[in-house]
Amino acid sequence: MPIAFSRSLRSLESDGFRRSFWALALVVLLLSASCGWFLLARVAVYESSERARLEVARAAHPVAAAVGGRVMATHFALGQRVKVGDLLVELESEGERLQLEEERSRLVTTRHRSEALHAEISAEARAWPEEKSAASLAIEEARARQAEAEAGAKFAEGEADRVRRLDKEGLLSKSDLFRAESEAQKQRAAASAQALTISRLEAEMKSKEKNREVQLAQLQREVALLEGDITTGEATIKRHEFALEQRRIRAPIAGDVGELTELKTGSFVSEGQKIGAIIPAGELKLVAQFAPLTAAGRIRPGQSARLRLAAFPWAQYGSVAATVTGVATEPLDGELRVELSVRPESVPRVPLQHGLAGSVEVQVDRLSPASLVLRAAGKLLSLPRAAAVYGASVEGKP
Repeated sequence: MPIAFSRSLRSLESDGFRRSFWALALVVLLLSASCGWFLLARVAVYESSERARLEVARAAHPVAAAVGGRVMATHFALGQRVKVGDLLVELESEGERLQLEEERSRLVTTRHRSEALHAEISAEARAWPEEKSAASLAIEEARARQAEAEAGAKFAEGEADRVRRLDKEGLLSKSDLFRAESEAQKQRAAASAQALTISRLEAEMKSKEKNREVQLAQLQREVALLEGDITTGEATIKRHEFALEQRRIRAPIAGDVGELTELKTGSFVSEGQKIGAIIPAGELKLVAQFAPLTAAGRIRPGQSARLRLAAFPWAQYGSVAATVTGVATEPLDGELRVELSVRPESVPRVPLQHGLAGSVEVQVDRLSPASLVLRAAGKLLSLPRAAAVYGASVEGKP
């Protein structure tokens, strides 16, 4: 009996040793694998931001009132698709409209006066050649009568000379001599009168021509003044049309109304007051704000990222893949702006549109777990010092 018990005890000790060996070997193997993974494995490192939103590539265009005035009518609503030049808001413009109509009426009257003067100048230009021709014919007729009178005067003088010779010879009476001399004087006076008539007609023609030139110059001067009034009137009309158009707020670009100030008929808007914004159509981009201490120098263009929309659970609707396209070099309001492009191949099951917000993760590196532990320890030790240095640099202190 004692022999069997000792054999059983030695058998149990042998089995226990083998189980301990294999257990120890398994522990060593697991520790070796863990150390290998801890030292050699590569884990993706991300920088995340909860302040990310989708925006169109082109900035939203604000719509503001160019002048102040009372609202008469509105023609747009939130989310409405508009085209360039579509009328959005009408401001009170009755005064400008009346001034515009008055100036247009004045311009029409001035143009009619100018057309009448042009017609008068044209009539004068057409009538003068006929009038000049008639005056020339009258002068030629007077010259012909002068020549006739000269011939009659010569004949009368010749008759008077013959009567004088006969009177000297006593062949005629004195009355015949007086009659002949009187006829000669009469014919000579008629010839002189025709000469004076020719001079008078020539002087009248020259005077008419001078008067015509003066009248044409006066008409042309009046036309020039009217043309100046027309030019001034057209410029004034354009100014009134511009002032009237400023009271009609139109869409500066095509897109969707993304922002709208509540305007009621009769309310007053001041000059430069923003009444809404239009989101232009175009590609979407992702904009995120990161802390400068953790993102500066680590986030670079070309790195991959992923956006999770806040309003749509990513497990159900998926996430949006993106790529970093630009990183600001200087922080603004304590945050660093990062822009990313949306990859078209990873569109979630929701329509992407301007204004959707969410969180974004940017893969900045791939490190081993050991490096991550050392980096975390170093960050914990250096973070207070870095924060103090950054705060001093922002405040401009040495």
